[in-house]
Amino acid sequence: MGPVLAGVLQMVALIAALALAYRPLGDYMAKVYSSDKHLRVEKWIYKGIGANPNTEMRWPAYLRSVLAFSAVGVLFLYVLQRVQGILPGSLGFSSIDPDQAFNTAASFVSNTNWQSYYGEQAMGHVVQTGGLAVQNFVSAAVGIAVAVALVRGFARSRTGELGNFWADMVRGVIRILLPIAVIAAIVLVACGAIQNFAGIHEVGQFVGGSQQWNGGAVASQEAIKELGTNGGGYFNANSAHPFENPTPFSNLFEIFLLLVIPFALTRTFGRMVGSLKQGYAILATMVTIWIGFTALMMWTEFAHHGPAFDIAGGAMEGKETRFGVGGSSIFAVATTLTSTGAVNSFHSSFTGLGGGITMLGMQLGEIAPGGTGSGLYGILIMAIIAVFIAGLMVGRTPEYLGKKIGTRQIKFAACYILITPALVLIFAAAAMALPTPGNSMTNSGAHGFSEILYAYTSAANNNGSAFAGLNADTQWFNSTLGLCMLLGRFLPMVFVLALAGSLAEQKPVPATAGTLRTEKPLFTGLLVGAILIITGLTYFPALALGPLAEGLAS
Repeated sequence: MGPVLAGVLQMVALIAALALAYRPLGDYMAKVYSSDKHLRVEKWIYKGIGANPNTEMRWPAYLRSVLAFSAVGVLFLYVLQRVQGILPGSLGFSSIDPDQAFNTAASFVSNTNWQSYYGEQAMGHVVQTGGLAVQNFVSAAVGIAVAVALVRGFARSRTGELGNFWADMVRGVIRILLPIAVIAAIVLVACGAIQNFAGIHEVGQFVGGSQQWNGGAVASQEAIKELGTNGGGYFNANSAHPFENPTPFSNLFEIFLLLVIPFALTRTFGRMVGSLKQGYAILATMVTIWIGFTALMMWTEFAHHGPAFDIAGGAMEGKETRFGVGGSSIFAVATTLTSTGAVNSFHSSFTGLGGGITMLGMQLGEIAPGGTGSGLYGILIMAIIAVFIAGLMVGRTPEYLGKKIGTRQIKFAACYILITPALVLIFAAAAMALPTPGNSMTNSGAHGFSEILYAYTSAANNNGSAFAGLNADTQWFNSTLGLCMLLGRFLPMVFVLALAGSLAEQKPVPATAGTLRTEKPLFTGLLVGAILIITGLTYFPALALGPLAEGLAS
């Protein structure tokens, strides 16, 4: 079997698995967030944190809860890293420096999981399991909760109430993420991923030294890392490490995990707003972009430009031989389109155009299918922009799901889509203009600029992957990237929840002959076009200086 056919068959198997899980998981999540019943363990949690899960919240109260919970998470994780040296199970590692502790705390709480450290050489068992793994669950649950609040804004009328954040967050962890993660961890252990609390031990010797590895609860961390679109690996090599991702089957299974919830949430959306066709339209948009990007990535990486490529079966530099070009390309596109940030190959070693595809995937706004929750609310914002554009073209007030999109709503949507590009371009420009950040670039020219642009694109979009050539463990990058992650995560949530509140207050507008049918293929095409055009107009000059220049020169 040739490598191209192997890659295509992997894609077919992945699509089939996602299709099988789509309906039951999407319907189940809709029931979870529509139920008024509480499990016993959930009641214990509510009592412990002093929350009343039956109290409905308007958007300011919902937002305050999100921000307060996340702020406590940042503080807790920062302190945990700073005192690691005196904790049991630290494996002899010292406490984390202040700038790196801030960067890591901001990273995991914001669902970014950017890592400027070697996990196996810096973090002990307590920080890994009691700090990072916990945030992998709750940060993903926060994203789903905000998405559900926006969906309720469309579904409800003449009320500003969006549900209860504490109930939404706890249910996301207890009823959705935890059960699936347990099953996924068992599958990964069966595939060969490790799961233990072993100490550091020597695994080999070589001239001048020896090689040492420490154990850890890797399979459980890997499961929620992918399922929650987090991305932070136990080891520096991330999902290229055989302890995290041992076989081609585990590789495909991990890709399935990072895609399944974001895709299934479109059915949850359709079920909660009372129109499954609306969910299918959003799903079709996501799938069109995802398949298109995957096909383009495979083409760039399989294209042969000489005898070395012919012998290897494609651009194999920086890729694991057990995954090949196909498995690496599918993983790279999936992880950069979902805000996961996990890697099973080094994106810096992809072809110039291939590296540009991973960067562009993040610059779309992580919406195809995006992160757990964040992908759904991000693409719904783009849907509002699309119906607004359509309304301008026909000269009528735009509507979406029976709600008028007026001045207030479009201002919230516009602020949402402007925040992330502003963070990326301003910080990247500052890093290139100042003398010190440039010293962290391994390469010069277009590729070196791509390293900087990729880093801030990854941070502001809460992806967490890196181009691998940039030394980001400096005070400048730890501080600015950490700030980018927090602003890129929580500022958009302000406008999402404000938009949700304004929509929930409206009364439904009956559909007329002039209403745009947003469940039709025409709207899907309009939405795909709006996403690509807005992203292109925003980032094309920067991309032309980096990956495009490199790709055209090669």
